[in-house]
This record gives sequence, C-alpha cells and structure tokens, in this order.
Amino acid sequence: MAELLEFRVPAGRDRTLLVWGLEPAPGLEHSLFSAFSKFGLLYAVRAHRNAAVAGPGYYAIVKFYSAGDAGRAQRACNGQRLFQKSPLKVCVCTKQKGFQQHFLALNSNKCQELANHYLGFNSWSSRIIALQNVSGFDGENEELGETLQKRAVKYLCAVEVTLPNHGIRTRGVALGEADVENGEDPLEFVTATRRAQKLAAGRALSNAFQKILIIILENGKVAVEYNSTLEELTDSLTEEELKGLVQEVLSRGFSSQFESTAAYQG
Repeated sequence: MAELLEFRVPAGRDRTLLVWGLEPAPGLEHSLFSAFSKFGLLYAVRAHRNAAVAGPGYYAIVKFYSAGDAGRAQRACNGQRLFQKSPLKVCVCTKQKGFQQHFLALNSNKCQELANHYLGFNSWSSRIIALQNVSGFDGENEELGETLQKRAVKYLCAVEVTLPNHGIRTRGVALGEADVENGEDPLEFVTATRRAQKLAAGRALSNAFQKILIIILENGKVAVEYNSTLEELTDSLTEEELKGLVQEVLSRGFSSQFESTAAYQG
C-alpha cells in the first residue's frame, strides 16, 4: 500500500515510537538518533527522565516521517541492546495528545531535509522571485515629531520551488518581521532587516513546499504530485504578473492577506 508524505510535522501514532528502559549515558539522544535513523528519516528524537514512581532511567520519543519506517524500526529494535548493556523496549505510541493532530507546516530547513532525503539533492531547486520591504504599509502611523525607540521591519517574499523531473512548480508568499529595539542605531536596523528578510524567505519556501506531496510506492520507489487543493492565485501567475501583484498590493497599502502565511511550526 502506498504511503503519502506531506511537508508537515508528522502526525499519527503509527509514525511515533516510544522507547523505554534507557540507561543514563552522555549523548543519549545522539545515540538514539544514530540507531533509529538507519531505518529512515527522523523528524525528532527526545529523551526524558523517568517519573519518580517509574524508577531510575530514561524513556524517549522517536518520530519518523514515514509510518513504514517507524514499523520496521520497531520490529528490528524491540528487545535489542543497540548501544547499551540492557535490552530496550520499543513500541508504537498508542496515545497522542490532541495538539499532535493539528497539521503544522515544517520550517524551511526541515522541508529541505525531507526533499533531499526522498527526492535527492539535485532533484529540486528554489529561487526568490520578489523580496520587498513592506514596513509601514500596514497602517502604522507615528505622530509628527515622535521618536520611535522600537519599530518593526517587515519584508514580503515570493519564492518558487521547481521539480523539473516531475514537471512541478509551486509558489509561496510570506511575511517576515523583526523588531528594531533602538531605531537610532543604524547597525540594529541592518541586523533587523537581514533577520526579517531571512524569515520571510524561509516562510515563503515552506509555504511553497506545502503544495508538494511525496508518495512512497509499495516497491519502494517515490512519486511526486502537486496538491491542487492548496493552489493559490500566485501559482498561476507569470513571474512578471507576480511581481506586478506585489507592487499593486504595496501601492494600495499593505494587505493583511499575506500575514496568514506567516504562521507555521518548525
């Protein structure tokens, strides 16, 4: 049966393993990562000290992107010593808190890691189409003669992701914002500008990846599809039309419609 992977924080108990019987040791999370990453790409590994009633030792949560990888890891590692003297117990999580069911977008670094692992480093590319300073276009006004000690720098960014081997091109648009603690310090302004630009570009890249679906087939091969349910106006525009849209938004006053793309989890 084929498995569908999205560029979102992996949810579902079949992708999460509970590991217990861990002995205290330096670099425990690193050891866990090394042992379980052999079975597939990991989203996160977290080790925690046992509750007092459970006795000394640690337990860990290991989250995979793929349920198939998590299943193989559970079967191979349960009852094995791996990196310690006593055997570990590994099982698929049977309980998940409600917040884990929300669909949270991956941050840009995780998106690139996922794409590189399943599609290959040279199978995709990204580029910035537009990066525009929109500070002061959202209705912010300051009284005449007032000196602002704290203000925000905002940038709007449009990014395009291309998968030439699959004939897929997606766009992402997002806002990045950074505070300037001291508006009279030029260095702080430059630093905040770079921070806002980087944040906007990262969020836009993440937004573009959300429209890509990775399909792991039964034979182990990987296919890619475009998620048309998330298609936006920006995906159908030419590059010049997209740049024109950004300029139109600015000329009319910065619109809050792009602010929704700024909310994501990493």
